[in-house]
Amino acid sequence: MQYGYFDDEHCEYVITRPDTPLPWINYLGSEDYFGLISNTAGGYSFYRDARLRRITRYRYNNVPLDTGGRYLYVRDDHSGTFWSPTWQPVMTDLKNYTCRHGLGYTTIASEKEDIQTQVRYFVPLGQNLEIWDARCTNLRTTKAELSLFSSIEFCLWDAQDDATNFQRNYNIAEVEVEGSTIYHKTEYRERRNHFAFFSCSEPLTGFDTLRESFLGPYRGWNQPQVVAEGKSRNSEAHAWQPMGSHHVQFVLEPGETKRILFILGYHENPVDQKFTAPGSNIINKKSVYPIIQTWLNPNNVDHAFEKLRQRWSELLSIFQVDTPDLHVNRMVNIWNAYQCMVTFNLSRSASYFESGIGRGMGFRDSNQDLLGFMHMIPERGRQRLLDLAATQMENGGAYHQYQPLTKRGNNDIGSDFNDDPLWLVLAASAYLRETGDLSFLEEMVPYDNRPGSEKPLLDHLRRSIRYTLDRLGVHGLPLIGRADWNDCLNLNCFSDTPGQSFQTTTNREGKNAESVFIAGQFVLAAREMADMVELIGLSDEAEEYRSRAAAMMKTVENEGWDGQWFLRAYDDFGKPVGSKDCKEGKIFLEPQGMCVMAGIGLENGYAKSALDSLNRYCAGDHGIALLWPGFQQYYLHLGEISSYCAGYKENASVFCHANPWAMIAETKVGNGDRAFDYYLRICPSVREAISEIHRSEPYVYAQTIAGPESPDSGEAKNSWLTGSAAWNFVAITQYILGIRPELNGLRIQPVIPQHWEGFSAERVFRGVCFHIDVQRKGNGNTCVLFVDGKKIQGNIVPLPEEGVKSISVLVEIY
Repeated sequence: MQYGYFDDEHCEYVITRPDTPLPWINYLGSEDYFGLISNTAGGYSFYRDARLRRITRYRYNNVPLDTGGRYLYVRDDHSGTFWSPTWQPVMTDLKNYTCRHGLGYTTIASEKEDIQTQVRYFVPLGQNLEIWDARCTNLRTTKAELSLFSSIEFCLWDAQDDATNFQRNYNIAEVEVEGSTIYHKTEYRERRNHFAFFSCSEPLTGFDTLRESFLGPYRGWNQPQVVAEGKSRNSEAHAWQPMGSHHVQFVLEPGETKRILFILGYHENPVDQKFTAPGSNIINKKSVYPIIQTWLNPNNVDHAFEKLRQRWSELLSIFQVDTPDLHVNRMVNIWNAYQCMVTFNLSRSASYFESGIGRGMGFRDSNQDLLGFMHMIPERGRQRLLDLAATQMENGGAYHQYQPLTKRGNNDIGSDFNDDPLWLVLAASAYLRETGDLSFLEEMVPYDNRPGSEKPLLDHLRRSIRYTLDRLGVHGLPLIGRADWNDCLNLNCFSDTPGQSFQTTTNREGKNAESVFIAGQFVLAAREMADMVELIGLSDEAEEYRSRAAAMMKTVENEGWDGQWFLRAYDDFGKPVGSKDCKEGKIFLEPQGMCVMAGIGLENGYAKSALDSLNRYCAGDHGIALLWPGFQQYYLHLGEISSYCAGYKENASVFCHANPWAMIAETKVGNGDRAFDYYLRICPSVREAISEIHRSEPYVYAQTIAGPESPDSGEAKNSWLTGSAAWNFVAITQYILGIRPELNGLRIQPVIPQHWEGFSAERVFRGVCFHIDVQRKGNGNTCVLFVDGKKIQGNIVPLPEEGVKSISVLVEIY
């Protein structure tokens, strides 16, 4: 069952009925101002930090689930009938409803009572505001007397405090109205130098800024008293619950269209402004007037929207493919790249499954997100890497999360996730491979954001490697710490005796659990590190890293092999996890993918055996389960992982983030058919056909899909903000299609399915457009490359001479 369709020509997903199984959302903004918007106009907005600069209020886990957002109400003033053109919150029947989620914008349109309404929401490039561009058209044969009401609910800035500290918050709200603009200035008099504004392009019939006045004391957003009566109260909030609502009345002749603009924005007073003093509640309107006037001009709005479309066209043109598979083309060329931008911007901070008040930006998360983003705007990736490195500690460890507004590590979460530092190496390598910018390694970066502690970025990368080498267990494998990539596999605990309470590694001295996954990751990172330092002439250091990688590889094969697959770990008591001898959780996905990705087991057959075992035990119709069999009871010595129901999250769901590791691993052993099969099983575009089962958006990846041991097998969970986006993009583009940046050129080494006769691609790499044509000539994976008609040795195309902006590459597969 489908709820819409892909409009590939316009890079939009078109939703044709509002009652999607879950809210299907989009993101507005890609710089400092962001908004989440659902297909029925739900969601909220914030400036940079979803916790500390929340502009509008949103209640998670609400009933109905998606309640609160950017609502408009159309009222027929003659009959008194009113409705929401976005369906929510009034939820009356609408004709010709469509929601077009595009790249950085959403357009929702519908008809009711022969009145057609369309609203486009977007954030202009370089601006800290969003535009609601509303158009009402009279399809009747007689004139229509109409009212249009807007509504948003202001958040009192700190979203955590806003949702909990009611004894204070019911007494501090301040809103001011001047002309057609509503200013929200809560706490301005005390400590803030910023405010929000909500403006309308039309003269107002009325307004409201107090929620109870607008809704009525016992009504919800679906039947506001003001809208029902057709008359605003002109309320001004001083304490209690602040909101913003404009009331515009107008008459439309038959066939006539009325365009009304609403602007919701964030503004900070100039640093040198002289219009306020400490203790004042007078905001500097003079500095924001020009901004408001600019964006109430329809011509400026039209121009800004075209610039947004053009910007995305430019970004997507950096990598375009034409393959025999529609889903690959759609995801690589449009939606997967778009999702990579969103995950880069927000890490795991603000989705419909992340409230924006807890996690902030993840260290591990952001480094992985860069892997799928780096080709689009590498200079932004460079800055993100410097921000991440600045949260690193002098011992090489890292805060697991940091707040985007302050860029300081989150002490509540702390560190001790022992895989974190190695992700910095892998992300830095991705930047260098994309750009060749060796000066990056010389950038001075502090430790723990502490002035005076600055060291070159290369020093940070060295300490990341050393962090692992300084923490090896009795088997010679890396210690897991609080956890590795799997946050819920907490193997350091007091006891495995039933009935004793669980405590993590941070609560005891003994930290004995070891991770085979980190061992594989270390081999991968050490080899990348060797390539980087060799490029700057440090050949002895490069050899040391390669030696360390080889030693760890041998350790994994000796201590981490279970006979048919790689172990997951050793717990705090030295017992194997992910072994055939375990009652549950016999085999895990992560080490099979990561170890083979790192090249472990390729020479002795371990790699093929591990991947065949993974296919046999974990692969199902909806993807590869994270482990098999799932844990049916709670195991104290394993920690949080067994607290989930079997088939959900880390307990044997299909973790879409880790599935690409198996895809990449299969290309390492030359199995393009299986790699591509795995790709299609979790591809959102493919799963559109089973939307009633999948439930989440069919245009972006989810974190997980309920596994085969779940009664809801196939149902996607936690969409949008997930490492699934970057890793699936890497798997399909760099390993299956085989177009991978290297330090000395562009590698083109496809491992495609046997039934493909070939494909073509365009990839802009270091300012040069590579026109790539791949043709299958045989049944193997041996690639022969011709550059501008001349055969070259190997699979890496070097950069052409300076001044050459375009080259052609023919790849023949034998």
